[in-house]
Amino acid sequence: MAKGFSNKAAIYIRVSTSEQVTEGVSLDAQLAKLTTYCQQAGLEVVAVIRDEGVSAGKLLIQREGGAKLLEMIHRKEVTHVVALKLDRLFRNAGDALSTIDRWDGGGVTTHLIDFMGGQTLDTRSPMGRMMLGIAATFAQFERDLCGQRTKDALRHKKQNRQAYSPTPLGYVRDGSNLVANATEQAIITVIKSLRLAGKSLRAIATELTQRGLKTKRGGSWYASTIKAILSNDLHYSPG
Repeated sequence: MAKGFSNKAAIYIRVSTSEQVTEGVSLDAQLAKLTTYCQQAGLEVVAVIRDEGVSAGKLLIQREGGAKLLEMIHRKEVTHVVALKLDRLFRNAGDALSTIDRWDGGGVTTHLIDFMGGQTLDTRSPMGRMMLGIAATFAQFERDLCGQRTKDALRHKKQNRQAYSPTPLGYVRDGSNLVANATEQAIITVIKSLRLAGKSLRAIATELTQRGLKTKRGGSWYASTIKAILSNDLHYSPG
């Protein structure tokens, strides 16, 4: 099917759990904007696909609505995909560029209506595809910055014994601060001693279980649990 042969469009809207009450991002707000755009662009909306409470960390195929959208594209039921922003559809820049390139090759146009300050963009022209590539790169850059800010904030909390989630073994919460718990600190001492003695993570987990010692939540010990404890800079500094 040649690109642009059909004007049948699928509107895709997504919101994460934390965004559901955010003004301008809610599903209803997205749908209103996208419907108006389709009317003005002469696109026939044949499907409105929703992913509610779904993180951008998931690929389209991993989302219920996203999988439905991909199936419609595969069956040639739509030749236009309309979304608010790049991050509504895709997990990261690489995912966006590879998916859109594949859609372009199959005659499917991607439309973004809130692009870099409220401009609209579609991939029917070389300029549109170039601008999309630039936007994808900047979107990934912003996500990376956000991730780094989160890591820095967590490191600051740890260094200043401020509470964070989940509360690590060895500490209890006292308001916004972490206070050492003697019983749990003793378990950490045992773990560090066994590790320094050359025990493997799995062997340490087994020994703690045999000793009848409990995890933070009273569950079973696993090698991954021991690794997380030793990796927490509140507990352990390799040297």
